[in-house]
Amino acid sequence: MALIDRPLVADNRSVSGFRPFKVLHHFGKLVEDKEDTEQVFHIIEATKGRRSHRQAWDFIRSPDGQRFLREEPDIPGMLDDHDRWADLPENSVGKHYMAFMKREGLTAAGLVEESHKWLPADQRPHDLTEWYFERLRDTHDLFHVLTTYGRDALGEASLLGFSYSQNHNTGILFIAYAGARQIKKVTGTKAPLYSAIREGRRLGKAAARLAHMDVEAVMREDIDEARARLNIGEPVIYRECLRILEQEGYQREDLGLSEPQMA
Repeated sequence: MALIDRPLVADNRSVSGFRPFKVLHHFGKLVEDKEDTEQVFHIIEATKGRRSHRQAWDFIRSPDGQRFLREEPDIPGMLDDHDRWADLPENSVGKHYMAFMKREGLTAAGLVEESHKWLPADQRPHDLTEWYFERLRDTHDLFHVLTTYGRDALGEASLLGFSYSQNHNTGILFIAYAGARQIKKVTGTKAPLYSAIREGRRLGKAAARLAHMDVEAVMREDIDEARARLNIGEPVIYRECLRILEQEGYQREDLGLSEPQMA
């Protein structure tokens, strides 16, 4: 069945609402190993509510959504095809994205693989709603590049605050604040960690919906022009938090901290 011909909502799709015990169980595993990305998908699925589904359905029915369904290449395959972007200017989104993925040792396909650990592809609802949720997943690392949030623990948490304002999944917000709490617990830092999450929420609310962008077109755009057009603000508090943590003597590797994206 062609993608465009899938049903909007499959018979085996349910809107489960918030399942707190499942969330706490998987968050505990995520605390033990922050690189265990599979746990994030469990948490998101356990908190995916009606608002998230309505947003998906509105976008699918929109002119852009219909155009992407008909014409857009597979996003992970497109992003991982670095030959496709080889001739881009140095300050393009695509060049910054490739440098970020190489530095972090990531691939778009790798994130897909992680998401399939909690529920294999053949057990997922084959509907257009799933296509939309996969789009949120597939653009996550592009969010990092455009927002300048690093893959450090606070950068991930702050970016989740940004993403919550865009996509309204309460599980994402739970992970964001719980992540900040865990950093506070480990370090006792005076850095305003919760303010960094709130800053992410404000920036996400002000920005255009990044998961609704034309991914191929954005990759070819100058990164400064793309950020201005999408109204993506600077994460000032987040960067200040990293500075304070370093002053307090915490090494980035001790907290899973990597360099934020300053470009």
